[in-house]
Amino acid sequence: MPRKNTIKTYLENGFYHVYNRGVNKNLIFLDGQDYSVFLSYLKTYLMPKDEKQLMLSLSDKSIGYRERDKILKILKLKNFSDEISLLSHSLMPNHFHFLLQQRLIDSMERFMSSIGTRYTMYFNKKYRRVGPLYQSIFKAVLVESKEQLLYLSGYIHRNGLLINKNLFSQPSSLPEYLGLRKTAWIHPKIILNHFSKTNPKLSYESFVKQTEDVSLITNHLIDEF
Repeated sequence: MPRKNTIKTYLENGFYHVYNRGVNKNLIFLDGQDYSVFLSYLKTYLMPKDEKQLMLSLSDKSIGYRERDKILKILKLKNFSDEISLLSHSLMPNHFHFLLQQRLIDSMERFMSSIGTRYTMYFNKKYRRVGPLYQSIFKAVLVESKEQLLYLSGYIHRNGLLINKNLFSQPSSLPEYLGLRKTAWIHPKIILNHFSKTNPKLSYESFVKQTEDVSLITNHLIDEF
């Protein structure tokens, strides 16, 4: 019998709750560097790539070998900025959550394969291990209503409370929603547009703090952490 939410409904412009966790529920982030590396990979895949500027930099004879190598790697990497919009994310010690929209029918699958493979290679090299890092192929559930979309965003941003009573205890996109940080590859407006026109950030913060009822999103939840 297939694992929960491994069989996916792929739609163009569909919104999805995407998540995965470590094999045997093991940790996939062991220190601050691991979180930072994963986020840097998200940035390289989702930040619009200015190829013209990169080529200009590459033609500068004064740049060093390391900088040149870095630019070449960025140019070779697949970029998903035109295919994937990341609305919300939360990184936990043994799992992660994304709320995203895919433009093409296979955008999400290619994006998740790219970041999953790349981070596994980094993790295995750093910790001198072999084999899969994740429990199985990523899970993805189609968001079927505006209510689900909003509640999923709140649920994802409340994940830090699983660690302690601080909403900011784990890396997430919540600071972007509250106006504490601006990140070009995270798109909070899609969610914030549904909140108070006078102060959507304050309205959203109140919503997140109160989002405990998960009845609308039970099919989106990881069975056990």
